Amino acid sequence: MPALIDLFTSDVGLLSLASIVFMLGMGVFYLRYFLRHMHEDEARHKQG
Repeated sequence: MPALIDLFTSDVGLLSLASIVFMLGMGVFYLRYFLRHMHEDEARHKQG
């Protein structure tokens, strides 16, 4: 429990939390980006 208090109250903890959230968001963005382009390429390949 003290680790969670440090995570949400200290400067280092807040920066760590922001970094974790940013990395997770970036992972979701790239996952959606790559899947979308893979499906577009597959559809383009089936047409031509």
